[in-house]
Parts: sequence; structure tokens; C-alpha cells
Amino acid sequence: MYRTKFFDHVILLFGVFIMVAPVVVAFMTSTHEAADIHRNGLSLTWGGHFVETYETVLTRKGGFTGKITGLNMMMNSMILGLGFALGKIVLSMLAAYAIVYFRFRLGTFFFWIIFTTLLLPLEVRILPSYEVMNTLKLTNTYTGLIVPLLASATGTFYFRQFFKSVPDELLEAARIDGAGPFKFFIDVLVPLSRTMMAAIFIIMFVYGWNQYLWPTLMTTDEGFFTLVRGIKQILLVWVGSNIPDYNEAFALAILAMLPPVLIVVIFQRWFIKGLTESDK
Repeated sequence: MYRTKFFDHVILLFGVFIMVAPVVVAFMTSTHEAADIHRNGLSLTWGGHFVETYETVLTRKGGFTGKITGLNMMMNSMILGLGFALGKIVLSMLAAYAIVYFRFRLGTFFFWIIFTTLLLPLEVRILPSYEVMNTLKLTNTYTGLIVPLLASATGTFYFRQFFKSVPDELLEAARIDGAGPFKFFIDVLVPLSRTMMAAIFIIMFVYGWNQYLWPTLMTTDEGFFTLVRGIKQILLVWVGSNIPDYNEAFALAILAMLPPVLIVVIFQRWFIKGLTESDK
């Protein structure tokens, strides 16, 4: 038994090392100057430029317009992540509620039509989505960044399964008390769905925060650039004898990890409970 536990811990520690080692290397490398990184490569030692580098990426204005800062890009990423998460939760809950409780003809068929959209990745529908947003003059806007990707088959599926596990007695009791469909949804289903909402929120926030392709297509104004795109822009500065600011790129990468990690840590208990809880 003890030998089995020992090997289990060895495997877990090895997995932790595989996951954490690249982050440690990136953080340590970010404390060096760009010239040192270009000359010596990645580093596991402290470079002594931590405050200078992170203050620069957060507050120094740069880019082609000389107006964008790391804080601006972080705010854009936060708006995108929160918009995705909250919007997908609302739409998914409403769609699942209609499918489960209204029981209209072909409801199951329409659910599976929604579910099959999981087979269509963003890249398949990105050009039609862009054409619609461009026609509506919504490029370089938060609305154009968020709204086209709010529909979520994953969220609809999870909430449908959750709603189907809610006892019918609750619906009957709500009807006896005179609660209509909207009141039943707000007063009964939404409070019961808190753990599932937390689980979906984490998944969708990380998905929205890490978006690169869609923001790249939808934004040409640097005022709407996200952190993920900002990292790419830093590495595209080969002009003459100049070299990319590798230290700033690594620093932005570390900063880009912090909000998703904090979200996971804060909602971890609800996340696990939301994905594993079945008896309501």
C-alpha cells in the first residue's frame, strides 16, 4: 500500500514538474534584458530586471500608435473573457430551459442540431461571422468581438443535463404557488444552478481570455488589442539591427496567465462540484 502511494506521489510530482517548469523558466527569463536572452537563450537564474520589465509592459505606451499599454490590453482581455463567460451562461441557460421545460415539438431535434455545432470549430465559421460583423459595422468594437461567439453548444448541453436532473416536484410546487415560467427560472433554477454556472464560467472565461484568431481578425485598432495578441506583436519587431523584446513578451505571457489561474483557484470547489454533482 505504501509503495503504491509512493509511486502515485512520484507520478503526481512529475506531472507538476512538467506543468510548472515552463512557467518558472518563462518567469526567470523575463527578468533578464532582451539582449541577454537573444545571446544566451532561456535562463533559470534571476536577472535582476523584474521591476523594470514588468513596470514597462504594464505602463509604457507603445505599438504603432504609441498609445497602447499592457494594462489596456489586459483590460481588453478581461472584457472579452467576462463577456464570453457571462453571455454564454445566459444564452445556454435560456436555451436549455426552453428545451427541457417547454417541451415543444421537435425540441430534442433542435437540441441535437445545436449539439452538432460542436463539430464545427471556430475556423470553419469565422469568415461568415466576420462578413456579418463587417456588414453591421461592428469591427473594432467589443460587441463585434463578443456577440458572434456567444452561442455555446457545450453550455447548453451541460445545463440541459442539469435541468433534467431537477425533481419535477419543484416545478409542480412552483405552479401551485402561482409562479410563472420566468419566476420559476429566476427563483428556483438559477439558485440551484450556481455550481454549474461556476463550472461553465471558468471554462468559458479561459476560452475567451485565450482567444487569438478572432480578435486578430476583428480588430485593427490597437485600442482593442488583447494580451495574447500583444505578445505576438512584440515578437514582430525585426527592423534592421533591432531585436524583439523577449523579456517583455515573457512578462506579458506571465501576466496573461494570472487572471485565469485566479479564476480557477477562486471557483475551484464550485467547478469540481458543478461537474460531478448529479443528485439535486
